[in-house]
Amino acid sequence: MTSTPPSLPAAGSADPAADPAAVNSFQVDLRGLVDLLSHHLYSSPRVYVRELLQNAVDAITARHAHEPGAQVRIRLTASAGNVTIEDSGIGLTADEAHSLLATIGRSSKRAGADAAEAVQGLETTRQEFLGQFGIGLLACFVVARQIRVVTRSARRPDAAPVEWLATDDGSYTVRELPHEARPEPGTTVHLQARPGAEEWTAPAKVEQLARDYGSLLPYDITFDDGEGGEPRPITDRPAVWDRPFPTPAARRVALAGHCAGLFGFTPLDSIDLDLPVAGVRGVAYVLPEPTSPAHRSGHRVHLKGMLLTEQADNLLPDWAFFVRAVLDTDTLRPTASRENLYDDETLAAVREALGARIRAWLTELAASEPERLAAFLSVHHLGVKSLARHDAELLGLMLPWLPFETSDGSMSLEEFAAAHTDIHFTRTVEEFRQIAPIAAAHGLGVINAGYTYDADLLALLPSVRPELKVTELDAGAVTERLDPVPTGVELALASFLSTARTRLEPQSCDVVLRAFQPVSVPALYLDDRQARQERDRTAALDNADSLWSGILGALRGSGPRARLVLNHNNPLIRRIAGLPDPTLAGTAIESLYGQALLMSQRPLRPTDTTLLNRAFLGLLEWATHSAPTQEDPK
Repeated sequence: MTSTPPSLPAAGSADPAADPAAVNSFQVDLRGLVDLLSHHLYSSPRVYVRELLQNAVDAITARHAHEPGAQVRIRLTASAGNVTIEDSGIGLTADEAHSLLATIGRSSKRAGADAAEAVQGLETTRQEFLGQFGIGLLACFVVARQIRVVTRSARRPDAAPVEWLATDDGSYTVRELPHEARPEPGTTVHLQARPGAEEWTAPAKVEQLARDYGSLLPYDITFDDGEGGEPRPITDRPAVWDRPFPTPAARRVALAGHCAGLFGFTPLDSIDLDLPVAGVRGVAYVLPEPTSPAHRSGHRVHLKGMLLTEQADNLLPDWAFFVRAVLDTDTLRPTASRENLYDDETLAAVREALGARIRAWLTELAASEPERLAAFLSVHHLGVKSLARHDAELLGLMLPWLPFETSDGSMSLEEFAAAHTDIHFTRTVEEFRQIAPIAAAHGLGVINAGYTYDADLLALLPSVRPELKVTELDAGAVTERLDPVPTGVELALASFLSTARTRLEPQSCDVVLRAFQPVSVPALYLDDRQARQERDRTAALDNADSLWSGILGALRGSGPRARLVLNHNNPLIRRIAGLPDPTLAGTAIESLYGQALLMSQRPLRPTDTTLLNRAFLGLLEWATHSAPTQEDPK
């Protein structure tokens, strides 16, 4: 029985000349379809090895369902541009070869009338097979110019063996062979490499790909390089996370070695990912170095033992960026290319459950192995902070461990709360850097919340520790902690302070006199959110039309203003306060304002830039007029 159609049909054919109203069938250009697969569906030609293994494993699964006691095997061979895989699976008859091997989109694993003959008498459900999309051997044309299949059916032992021979021009033949051509049921697939694809069919490459894809497959698979040696095992079962070990320490060592071989790093720790209800088993390896929250690790996912992808980035919650996972699943759906996971409700539920397992691991460490938890948090506290900002219970558990930058040094929130029941925080690192030394000298507890997630955690803190008061740092809170100068001194400097306030009024900045440490700081610029909002309203009012001027004017209040706090302990402030020339004193005040503003590293407004230029030029003018010159020696 031989058939040589010009192309592989998508379904039955019809003759349009016989009936103008007849429904015609699509014809498939195989070369175009192979090009589509290789350039758009599959990321690499390497997937052909996966397809070969997948078909062989599915054939074995079907044979077991039909004949539970059958002896089964899969053997892969590669040499000199040829690849062969042999299995003792269910096999095919001549009719099935026509129907299933040469019809695009049809699969012996697909339920339905179109595959009824192929699955007749089987109790195996579709979910037990690896293949689901019916592309079959077509993917092998990505590397092969010719595919030869020799097969014999286990369901029809009286049927003759069949040869199915196809080439990449879209033609194929089917013929029956003598019984001795294949005495036992099963299938052998021979691939002949196409020009330019030799690297993908080299023995070393085929063996490597087979190990990558098939190490966890449920049946024994061997590889033969054709050089006369013993076939080498491809499968390595059970998975390392399912093997028994004499002690937990021995298991950790084994997992660390597995991670080093798989991902190229020795993990800081490992986390079991065991979800029996979801059909998921595996392990997450903790990265040994800090990583960015924006980083998305590529996780390794096996589907029923077959490697699906090494780059799954939607498997774990976003906050779990500090681990790389490897697992095997029976339930998650693959995409059409079988190179990633379909992001559906099942995956969302599994992702949430895997996140809960990582969270439980953290809880267990906190309760029983604080040393391991401390080592983990010293590297990956950002990941735990990301999780804890949505989980008050976990935040309470992690209070003794999570590090924060504070005015008392780097410490946990629990240590800081023991010294300060009133906790203040700054929203920017720059603001904290300016205020931290002064706050520490005057007993004011300030936390730097300018780092990722810290502001969110501080907002959540009162729900965990109700006795704590957490507020954003404002100018008034700082000023109240600084030592006032004697009343007599402030009265003596009333004229100077009046001049200073007048000069900084256009900047919406008040001036106060205090005595504080360190002495080396002449002036401190203090600001808060309300003061910034008031300045923004003022700027909008100045640029608004008459209608908006009325509205904004009604909203304008006499709320907090930015403050320039002059340090009476600083010798420079004392000298400036004693200047007899009000104009020069005003210029010096503007210079102090500019210096304090620059030290706070806040963005400069146009009015601030104008003031800085004016003060700088004014000081140069004063310096050049007061210094002796050659024309006017003193």
